[in-house]
Amino acid sequence: MDPEDVAALVESELPDAEATVGRPRGVEDDDHLALEVVSPAFEGESVLDRHELVYDALGEHMTTDIHAVELTTQTPEEAEE
Repeated sequence: MDPEDVAALVESELPDAEATVGRPRGVEDDDHLALEVVSPAFEGESVLDRHELVYDALGEHMTTDIHAVELTTQTPEEAEE
């Protein structure tokens, strides 16, 4: 799946999200992604709950187009630090 498509999908599903997608260091496979998401939707959520929100946004792509995701999630305040 194209990184820009992944970013657009996450941004359309999570309120006011900003997603940056790349490849993990040393990985050449197209189905392995490094995904950084900043969203106020993460406020007060545990890391596990934040990841679940992103996985829900990716939906069936997590089982069909994406094999693995290196995921970083932050609120806007955390991203400013």
